[in-house]
Amino acid sequence: MRENPQALADALVKRGQSSEVARSTVDDLIAKDEARRTHLTQLQEAQARQNAASKEIGKAMAAKDAALADKLKAEVADLKTFVQTGEGEARALDKALNDALAVIPNVPHDDVPVGKDENDNVEIRRFGEPRRINSAKEHYEIGEALGLMDFERAAKLSGARFTVLSGKLARLERALGQFMIDLHTSEHGYTEVQVPLLVRDEALFGTNQLPKFEEDLFFTPHGEGRLALIPTSEVPLTNLVREEIVAGEKLPLRFTSLTPCFRSEAGSAGRDTRGMLRQHQFYKVEMVSITDAESSIAEHERMTDCAETVLKRLGLPFRTVVLCSGDMGFGARKTYDIEVWLPGQNTYREISSCSVCGDFQARRMNARYRVGDGRPQFVHTLNGSGVAVGRALIAVMENYQNEDGSISVPDALRSYMGGVERIGVA
Repeated sequence: MRENPQALADALVKRGQSSEVARSTVDDLIAKDEARRTHLTQLQEAQARQNAASKEIGKAMAAKDAALADKLKAEVADLKTFVQTGEGEARALDKALNDALAVIPNVPHDDVPVGKDENDNVEIRRFGEPRRINSAKEHYEIGEALGLMDFERAAKLSGARFTVLSGKLARLERALGQFMIDLHTSEHGYTEVQVPLLVRDEALFGTNQLPKFEEDLFFTPHGEGRLALIPTSEVPLTNLVREEIVAGEKLPLRFTSLTPCFRSEAGSAGRDTRGMLRQHQFYKVEMVSITDAESSIAEHERMTDCAETVLKRLGLPFRTVVLCSGDMGFGARKTYDIEVWLPGQNTYREISSCSVCGDFQARRMNARYRVGDGRPQFVHTLNGSGVAVGRALIAVMENYQNEDGSISVPDALRSYMGGVERIGVA
């Protein structure tokens, strides 16, 4: 940023800021950095002079020059006060700079299309033909008619944006999660990890949920501080390498986890209020890769293919889009969204998002790797849904709905369902 501030300003413009705001943001960062560096230089000079004057006091006293000794003592006392006060100011300047840096988003990759919002995303491929079902019902209509999806009881228990599933529909959701985690571990080379569902602020900062997205999190008091329910297992999985230097030959590291996720959905009032599309609590299979600097782009393509394979095995039509610069997540350099076809809505909806973050998160976590005896470098991190279990349940219900109100079970899930081929028939 210090050496090429215009590059950062250009990146912020790509992400949707006006050129004036972007330039002002960068100028403010540079000014904070220069103020901090100038102050630190003054502190170092004062400390050096304090040390030198202290030695000169001894020489003056040895020479029996009381006047000079007294003058030097007064100077040392002033310098000591300046240094003590200056150290507090240095901490304040450090905090001001770090707080400003913490809300600067990642720089988009060069091949990311420039655009404002989802309308500027670029479709790159499709799989399967969208199913046109006469009088197609949405998932909540199907689930409620079967008596296996209950929003009213969930509201009594917890309020809006929760769901109670029961019977074979609850088993179908469990089957989906098990199928995905088995696929990623047995065929895609990911290591399954069971992670804590409560994490510290430092972990959330590392994967850039804090400070910018604090309102989307659920917190609980813990000791003198707090812990947060994970919004995604990306947080604990990526932070497995925080404050570590990984041997380069061990890379890439690939982790996967099936966990509940918790989000307050603070900015989504009025969006997807019916059904299970946008919940405070949902299950998701997450994929995380830790790579060296040279491999992350190729790993991004591989990860996206792993997520697509889930939908292919389930026989669900989907399309894959590359997000434009204005629609990308805060920490991403490049993102592919996979959107599954929902006949009940007659449209595609996001079911997976796969992002390469470069060294953006690694710098926040101080996560590095070393090749041989070389200098440590920051790792590159990637994360992707493999996939959102609740949305996969919605897609299966809508794509496999039958005229009699039942749901056919996809072939890939029947072994997880004890051989059940249909839900909703005697």
